[in-house]
Amino acid sequence: MTGLLVVAIEASADAHGASVLRELRSLVPDLSAFGAGGPRLREEGCETLVRAEDLSVMGVVDVIPAIPRLWRSLGMLRRVAAERTPRAALLIDSPDFNLRLAKRLRPLGIPVVYFIGPSVWAWRRYRIRQIARDVLRMLVILPFEAAFYERSGVNATYVGNPVADAVRSTAAAPAREDLRRTLGLDEGRPVLALLPGSRRGEIERIFPRMVEAATVLRGQVEGLQLVVPVAPTISREELAAKAPRDAVFVAGRAFDVLRACDAAIVTSGTATLEAALAGAPAVVVYRTSWINWLLGRLLVRVKHLALPNLLAGRAVMPELLQSRCTPERIAESAAPLLDSRSAERSRQIEGLRAVRDELAPSGSLGAARRAAEEIARVLGKAG
Repeated sequence: MTGLLVVAIEASADAHGASVLRELRSLVPDLSAFGAGGPRLREEGCETLVRAEDLSVMGVVDVIPAIPRLWRSLGMLRRVAAERTPRAALLIDSPDFNLRLAKRLRPLGIPVVYFIGPSVWAWRRYRIRQIARDVLRMLVILPFEAAFYERSGVNATYVGNPVADAVRSTAAAPAREDLRRTLGLDEGRPVLALLPGSRRGEIERIFPRMVEAATVLRGQVEGLQLVVPVAPTISREELAAKAPRDAVFVAGRAFDVLRACDAAIVTSGTATLEAALAGAPAVVVYRTSWINWLLGRLLVRVKHLALPNLLAGRAVMPELLQSRCTPERIAESAAPLLDSRSAERSRQIEGLRAVRDELAPSGSLGAARRAAEEIARVLGKAG
């Protein structure tokens, strides 16, 4: 058997890891995967000795009480790796955890492949030295990252973007009117999508402001419908209690919602990239605790927070962050995006099209397949 240690301790990493593992099994039939993961990896046959559900945390305030669990998990994974001696390790995202694990795996002689690496181009650049030392191959998901890593001596490959793969899977998607019907929306009335995020802190700090902004916009745009995709980590009832009674809530299907809407208000994160790929004009919003915000301001070295803006090198989507994330400002920024005649809407759609073409060029393989091919090469050379 070809052993592979897989570590994915966030819900998104679990989903990406499952996609890669599915592709990898077609290339390495005798693969035996074990490590840390969630339900998606378990469905793909990965033996999860550490449950991702027990470790997923965000921000300094949330991390502190979880430190003992995180350290115990690090120790367990290192011990199991020493006992089973896998041919390689696949670490996915979560750099605060995974870079510590990579450092522990190096003395064991276990090659590390890192999928969705840390944003060292944005903050904590000192990490690049450790990555060059402890990571054999970095598989990145933003086009500019490969060159950045290569300049620092890291063997990096752009494998594509997992979110962009949704474009391929929905190439023959229904027309907007048909999508609206399947979502329970009136196809003849304008639609505003609200994407509040997938963490409770985001819901508490951001969603009420989204709803207030939407209420202002409903006074300006006749017949405006509201639709909210609900992440699996959040209860529909929790959101419904904060929203108008006629708001439409959809389990998941965020990409469909973005394809169906006229404009969106989106919490900063992966959803901004989904909006770009769906061609949905959007306003990006974010609020966090003031401790996390002040630390971020001290450490982060980028001009933009939203991924489409980073890729474009300019503010394609307006960003309203922290104190600027108010209902009045959100409504003011979103109003022209709901007007089909506005120059602002046209400019944003044009910018989003360029981002989509860069991330998902016609004819390219999906990120999971390309990542699996890179991992298979390492498994063939290791041992």
